[in-house]
Amino acid sequence: MVLTDLHKGEAAVVVHLAVEQEALKQRLLHLGVKEGKTVRLKAAMPFGGPVMIEVDGQAIGLRRKEASSIEVK
Repeated sequence: MVLTDLHKGEAAVVVHLAVEQEALKQRLLHLGVKEGKTVRLKAAMPFGGPVMIEVDGQAIGLRRKEASSIEVK
């Protein structure tokens, strides 16, 4: 399952970051999105727009393509 499969308000644990770009992967790691962390889907914009997640109390906006490359369980 990937991050975009979650419904609003659901939480899951990050299993794997399958991000192709190394710079983006480093950005996510610096923001606290790493394996073993709990993330919560706060909002998903309609029509394929960005999603907002919460990690360690901070809200992070991600493109839907980036969010769909984060595997969760």
